[in-house]
Amino acid sequence: MARIAFHLRIKEGEREAYREEHEDVPDALESAYLDSGAGIETYSVFEKDGHVFGFMEVEDPEKIKTVMEDSEAQAAWAEVMDPILIDSEDQWMDEVYRMV
Repeated sequence: MARIAFHLRIKEGEREAYREEHEDVPDALESAYLDSGAGIETYSVFEKDGHVFGFMEVEDPEKIKTVMEDSEAQAAWAEVMDPILIDSEDQWMDEVYRMV
């Protein structure tokens, strides 16, 4: 099981909008992830002071990254998030420590 994480930043003044949008994540987006064949076991998103941290445990990280980059459901979600998030060229993080 691979562990992957990403970091995003929220635009100034958009923190409440970000949290409100996550109260009702579209079923199509969740289905795209769950039906991707990537083997998602865990997916959590955390937010603090405009910083977003997403964490996944997944069998096939490349498959879920492809869904996150190319699916229609993700594209629709990106339209919702575009006015809320700061653009990021490289959102993926490296795991530097894990206590088992």
